[in-house]
Amino acid sequence: MLVNFKEILTATMILFAVIDVIGNIPIIIDLRAKFGKIQSGKASIIAGVIMIAFLFLGKSILNLIGIDVNSFAVAGAFILFFIALEMILGVSLYKEEETNARTISIFPLAFPLIAGPGSLTTLLSLRAEFETINILIAIIINLFFMFIVLKTSNKLGKFIGDNGILIIRKVFGVILLAIAVKLFASNIQGLIS
Repeated sequence: MLVNFKEILTATMILFAVIDVIGNIPIIIDLRAKFGKIQSGKASIIAGVIMIAFLFLGKSILNLIGIDVNSFAVAGAFILFFIALEMILGVSLYKEEETNARTISIFPLAFPLIAGPGSLTTLLSLRAEFETINILIAIIINLFFMFIVLKTSNKLGKFIGDNGILIIRKVFGVILLAIAVKLFASNIQGLIS
């Protein structure tokens, strides 16, 4: 196991872009407004456990249940697509039955927002190219950034303001929609062929 700072930096930047810490700010603020307190530490730890477990066991689990990586990525693209539609159109597609501050930290915050299909698929791709120790360090760095964003989302919300949040939400909704389309397009060919 070789610690390589170039690999750590590259893996960190790739995960940062896919997790989209900055783009998640409007969603986090919206969830906090709807449900009150978000358990930042709990959400970060659960997301970390999911990502690290998937790093080591992801491909085996998918193979065990007969799902290939392309199918998983396409399913992830649909989830991202619907989240993006909620952001852009200002509609709620997610049914809020028994959701409270305790469960919101797990779903949809830890999964699929932080440790979502996009980031999990990315981890499988990174594992093919980089040393596992470097990917682990990149995961921890990204979770640290996410924890800070979760902890300071109230202050960020006040600083940005309601109109600012609305604008950021629409802009990042379009970006998330583009990521969903790209994830779908790059993996659907693997399913068809």
